[in-house]
Amino acid sequence: MEPNPLLSDLGLIILAAVICLLLSRKAAVPSIVAYIAAGLALGPILGVLDVTDAVDLISEVGIALLLFLVGLELSVEKIRDVGRVAVVAGLGQVVFTAAGGFALCLLLGFTVMEGIFIATALTFSSTVVVVKLLDQKGELDTVYGRIGVGIFLVQDLVVVVALTFLAGLGDGEAMGPGEMAGSVALAFVGMGVLLVVAAVAAKWILPPLFGWLSDSQESLFLWSLFWCFLFVMGAEAMELSLEIGAFLAGISLAQLPYNHDLKRRVHPLMNFFIAVFFVSLGMQMEFEAAAEAWDSALILSLFVLIGNPFIFILIISRMGYGERTSFLTSVTVAQISEFSFIFAAMGLAAGLIDQSVLSLIAVVGLITIAVSAYMILFNHQLYGWVRKSGVLRLLGARESEAPEEEGGWRDHVIVVGMNSLGRRVVEDLFRKGETVLAVDTDPGKLEGLPCATLLGNAEYLSVLEEANLTRSRLLVSALRIEDTNRLLVYRCRAVGVPCAIHSYDQEAAQEARELEPSFLIDSQRVGLDRMTLALRDAGVFGR
Repeated sequence: MEPNPLLSDLGLIILAAVICLLLSRKAAVPSIVAYIAAGLALGPILGVLDVTDAVDLISEVGIALLLFLVGLELSVEKIRDVGRVAVVAGLGQVVFTAAGGFALCLLLGFTVMEGIFIATALTFSSTVVVVKLLDQKGELDTVYGRIGVGIFLVQDLVVVVALTFLAGLGDGEAMGPGEMAGSVALAFVGMGVLLVVAAVAAKWILPPLFGWLSDSQESLFLWSLFWCFLFVMGAEAMELSLEIGAFLAGISLAQLPYNHDLKRRVHPLMNFFIAVFFVSLGMQMEFEAAAEAWDSALILSLFVLIGNPFIFILIISRMGYGERTSFLTSVTVAQISEFSFIFAAMGLAAGLIDQSVLSLIAVVGLITIAVSAYMILFNHQLYGWVRKSGVLRLLGARESEAPEEEGGWRDHVIVVGMNSLGRRVVEDLFRKGETVLAVDTDPGKLEGLPCATLLGNAEYLSVLEEANLTRSRLLVSALRIEDTNRLLVYRCRAVGVPCAIHSYDQEAAQEARELEPSFLIDSQRVGLDRMTLALRDAGVFGR
């Protein structure tokens, strides 16, 4: 049997990505930077691999899944809760960076078309990098974290407009001004058609369909991918980019109660394809072209690292926020985005820019993402230093500010499994004044509960992280699934949180005792009042 070149190429790509990730972990280098470094090693440095059509195809799938996940974030409730500050700051930054970046590019000697692409690439900040770092610091739900995420949502909408415009340009060099304007208008009409289809489906088609499939998590996952690629096919039929179709498919599914669970399931798959994309991007970089423009890359990187935070501090501080929140929020946007690479790669494929511009944008991305990662990780220390320097007062930020609140659940009880016992536990604890979070894989079982709910499979660590397990007072499992209960006991023991699990018969009780949970719920012999009393005696609940 002849060796399959695709499998060997993918094997080398994944191996290089893993090695670079492991080497960069202790230095807290973002994964995107590690992937591009792996591509540089495989391509320009060692000359081991070239980007093949098959690798390009896999990269495109990764881009589609990334846009699909971004769309899954844009539920109506989230857009409504973004707030005035995120909209004003997000759009203000887009206008400032695009105008300032374009003017800077002209001063550096780039052509108008090159300046447009470079300035647009500088406009977007990295949702993936920032969300991962804030989540790592446990500050995603702080005031500045929520404002930052809101700003990224606004920027994501701008990304789709930019991608639609680029799709309309097509082969810009072969078109006259009139043809180009007509093509762009046609692209926006096509996007409008897909948007209407997505809205109609989210209102009348998807809720009953996914409600029917809700008993099978695997079916939900496969149908969500089918829906994604159905929109991708629709976008291609209208001569739009596949990213637009995937994004609109994500938006339509974001309106369903299953969107968080779908995000958790698609995310690992997307990580694989995205890794291939960024490694292949590094493989396409030209050292000679990048070396010739190193001074331009450095100037543009400083513009992003300093200019973006500057404009955000000016905007946010004038909307009633203090210097601390203004500064911490501004630090989160001091880098260019993964979408900047995608936008530049599409421009290269359309023949609107050459390889040197793509290499320049990649170098700016490497510099800004790497430097801003450390700015975010050490943002509080950086704030203290900048505050002492008096720079924030010169920018008009006020010193006094209410203490920054922390979002998310804390000192709560997590109840897993909304069977009859689980619902009784929830209602009893809620009636006794406890803060309760109910978790189940079936949205129908979460309906009508008096407490907060979370749709998802508690076997996944990401679900327990979203439930803030480390800050909870107790986890109660009403499930009759031994393996899941065993895993939950292990997870709770690892973070020092008491755990009560369901013992539904004599054999299950014996096996459950071997797990050494904090409390065993014998649904046949022990009432809920006795369970609550025992947990109160153990110090889990207050007296």
